[in-house]
Formats: sequence, structure tokens, C-alpha cells
Amino acid sequence: MYILGINAYHADSSAALIKDGEVISAVEEERFNRIKHWSGFPIQSIKYCISKENLEINDLDFITVNSNNYSNIFNKIFYSLSNNISFEFFLNQVQRRQKKNKIKNDLLNSFSLKKLKPKICKVDHHLSHISSSLFCSNFHEGSFISIDGFGDFSSSVIGEFRHNKFKIFNKVLYPNSAGILYQALTQYIGFKKYGDEYKVMGLSAYGNSDLKEKLKKIINLNNDGTFTLNLKYFAHQKKIIDTNWKNGTPKFFDLYNKKNLEDLIGFPPRKNNENLDEKYINLAFATQSLYEDIFLNLLKSLNKKSNLKNLSLSGGCSLNSLANGKIYNYFDYDNIYMPPSSGDSGGAIGSALYKYFSIHKSKRNLIYLENPYLGPSFDNSYINNLINLNKKKLQKFSLDFMEDNSLVKFVAKEINDGKIIGWFQGSMEFGPRALGNRSILSDPRNPNMKSILNNKIKRRESFRPFAPSILREEVDNWFEINDDVPFMMKILKFKKDKRIIVPAVVHADGTGRLQTVTLSNNKKYYKLIKEFYNITNVPMLLNTSFNENEPIVCKPEEALDCFLRTKMDIIVLENHIIRRA
Repeated sequence: MYILGINAYHADSSAALIKDGEVISAVEEERFNRIKHWSGFPIQSIKYCISKENLEINDLDFITVNSNNYSNIFNKIFYSLSNNISFEFFLNQVQRRQKKNKIKNDLLNSFSLKKLKPKICKVDHHLSHISSSLFCSNFHEGSFISIDGFGDFSSSVIGEFRHNKFKIFNKVLYPNSAGILYQALTQYIGFKKYGDEYKVMGLSAYGNSDLKEKLKKIINLNNDGTFTLNLKYFAHQKKIIDTNWKNGTPKFFDLYNKKNLEDLIGFPPRKNNENLDEKYINLAFATQSLYEDIFLNLLKSLNKKSNLKNLSLSGGCSLNSLANGKIYNYFDYDNIYMPPSSGDSGGAIGSALYKYFSIHKSKRNLIYLENPYLGPSFDNSYINNLINLNKKKLQKFSLDFMEDNSLVKFVAKEINDGKIIGWFQGSMEFGPRALGNRSILSDPRNPNMKSILNNKIKRRESFRPFAPSILREEVDNWFEINDDVPFMMKILKFKKDKRIIVPAVVHADGTGRLQTVTLSNNKKYYKLIKEFYNITNVPMLLNTSFNENEPIVCKPEEALDCFLRTKMDIIVLENHIIRRA
């Protein structure tokens, strides 16, 4: 059975193909059209996914979408009636629904068809999130939390999966949302682009709790795990969120009430290019701390209602790896699973898996998706042709070709010598993290490496940390908690005596957003780190995404372009090596 999952007309649009309950392929549309967080129809992603199995669109059994207009329908009606929703607001909601409902026509037009054979099935947004984690874990049963901005009128859901059945304990409904709270305060700190919340997470490590008590007034935590926003400090419930995103890029108005929030915290929103002084840094700390209060209160309620020791996390807010890393400090879970894309792009996988397992409950196989490498790959022949086409551009460069064993020895030595490596191999990662197939690698021991990378390539804020990729068997020797973190979804504290050894990947609070690497999940990358370990006695590399203020590179052409326009020292394209002379 083939099921195609789609996240369309929503940020990070994507597609995924499921074959008999197994994830075959998955990719975000932004990797093809090079527009970050693209929110249109993911036609190139769809074509890639079905081509992986040599399918036509009508060979599919089902097509699923990670949104259902009828989810929480009575809550929507009640809210509309009791809050005197304007006609303009109502009309905007209808237009949004019409856009999502035209997916069938989009498919017919894109594939020049008169009839679409597979049935289109709509799956609740949060059930899609939950399924993207739960059904990709190795749990027969477990509790779950989905925490998000909004999807199908809900922002958070907690419950458990037992005996092949979902049980929902609680939901947080519109207009209350941890995601909206974090996004609003991110905007106030001066980061206006969609998805900038991770900057506040990084910035929070430099702040203190001076503003925390004031900021507590904007939320109310309930004993059942739910919460409400003090809406006098917000604007999202009064304005129409602009979904006519120009060029497919998500754009939001300011989600906060400027006057009331400024009166509360005592200073105005940060202007574009204004210095990040202490007050905004402390606001970042308070924002992160407030989110953690919400998150841990939800988990506290979940623990009271479920005695299951496996936890799956999903939803866009689950990308807050700093909060995720603190779960073990408060709760006694045996296992915690987060998929490589817990956000909206992962809903494509989740909606398809939900449909499959709703049909084949008795046939549920444990998938355990520890393989995020679900995107396009390119062989050495393709890359050789690319190099030949760019001979003039590469005249001043040294070109080599090495087999894997020689390659990893060479690259490990070059990293030890201070070189910055563009590392392109295998299938592209699914999700927002570069996990060793589309990565820029360097020496974590160099205390100047952060500034070197920012000056030569990344050109990003100095307060943002870089991540360590570490051999899985060495985590216990370097971090205070020993855990699997294959997708960089948790931030853990380094042991104090280790922090001085790898300053380039230790954040201001002594933490690192690690990726654990095994021989089974990425053989070539594992061998590279192992070789670096043999040379240096340090079992990790600094790993950052292969890009420069753009989506992570997908094709060798994009990787080569990035290499040529930056000051990277070496690029490795499968077994081809290009060095600056």
C-alpha cells in the first residue's frame, strides 16, 4: 500500500511517501525552490517522492493532508458566536479553507489528469504531528504531547497510545498558544522573520531572570496542564493573520499588543538593527523560561494521567531542544522520542502513517525511524559531470578523487589542521537539522572557530551556538546525561571538565545541541568522526548546516555554488574533493 502525505499551503510545505507503513522518502519544498519555509503547494516534493518508487500519481492508494476542517468544529462555532467574529475575519477563514480544499485540482493540473484515483484523506493537524513521532518510534505504547502554534483550532494536545488506540486527555484551544507566545516575544526582541524563535533560544543563555516575574502576568497555568494567555498583551485574536504570503514565504504582523506589553515590561520593542542590549537579552531568558513553565506543566499533567514510561514529542514547539533536554531532570521516562522533523513538514509523514495504521491496526510493525536521510542523493558520475561543466571556475582549485577509507583519513587530518569542510554525501536529511549529509564541519577544539565560521561562511549572529556531532558510545564521557539524540532535538549539559576542551561547541550555559552518530545510521560520517577521535582523542566534530542564509543545500550544484562564494577551505562531494590551491 502506497500513501502520499502532504503538508500544503502551510509553512514548510512538504511531501512524504509511505510504503506498507514504512517511510520511503520525505522532503521539504524549500530544498527544491530555494525559498525558506515555503508555504505553497509542494509539487516538486511530490514528484520526487513518487519517482523514488517509479510511481505515477494514480498508482497511489491514498493521499493524506495534515489538516481537517472539521476538527474541533463545535469549538470553532462556539468561539465565533461568543466573540462576535467580524465578517472580514470569517471570510478570511473561508478563503484559507478553500485554498486547502483545492489540493485535488492542483494535483490534476500538475499531472495533466482528468481523474484522480487515490482518495484524498484529511487528518487532524495534531494527530498528524503525534503520528509522525509515535509511529516512527519503537514504542508499542506511550504517552504523547503535541505543542504548536495553531493547527485546526488547537495549539497543544496531551494523551496516550495504548492497545492501538489514542486517548486524548486535554487540548489547549485557540486563542491560547505557547507557540504564539514565543513568536510574539521573539518579534518584540526584534526578530521578525518566520522561524526566528531559535535565535531567542540561543540568546537566552546570556540573560538573567530580572524580567521573569513581570512576564508571568501574560499567562495563567492551570492544574490540568492547560494554560490561558492574558489576551490584553496579544493581538493575534483581533487581527487577521495574513495567509496570502508573498512568494510563498510566511509573514506575520506583530502578534503582541505594543502599548500593554511595553507598559508591563518597561521598554519598547527592539528596532531593526538596534543593539541587543541587556534588557532584550533578559527578555529572551524570560521568554524561554516562560515557555518551559508551560511545557513542564503540560508534562506534569500528562504524568498524572498516564503511567506509561515512553514519551513521544511533536509539534513545532518541540524544536525547542533546550526545554526538551530538561525533561529527564523532572520526569522519570525510560525513553523519549522526537522525529527528525517535529514541525509542520513532519505532518506529511504523520498524516500518511495515521491513515495506514487506522487501516492496519492489527498489522502495526515497529518502524523506529532513526534514518532521517530521506531526500535526494547524487552519485559520483553525476558529480563528475558537474565538475567537468565547471572546469573554468575550478581552474585554480586542486581536484582529487578518493575511496571512502582514504577520504575519511584525509578529511579528519584536514579538520585537525584547522580547515573548514563542506561535507556533501548520501541522501539529504529531512527536517531542519543538518545531520552529516549536508553539513559544514570543523574542529570543535578551536576557541576561535565560531568567529571564523561566521566571518568566512555563515554570517550570522555571534550569540548563536554551533552543534557537536558525537559518537554515540562516547556521550556518557562528555555529557551529564547519557541519551540518544540522533536528530539534534535535545540540548544537554557538557561535563564541566570537558567544556574547556571543545569551546567551539559549548554554549554560554555549558550546554551543547548534540547529534549522536552511530555506525548503523550514518556509516561514512561515523567513520570520519572516529578517525578524528583517533587523531585528537576528541570524539566529535563541529557540525553546522551546509548553507549561507538560504535553505540547506540539496543538489551538488548548490553545494558547489556555496563553496565558491564563501571562504570554505575544502568541499567533499561524495568521493570528489575540491581544495583551494
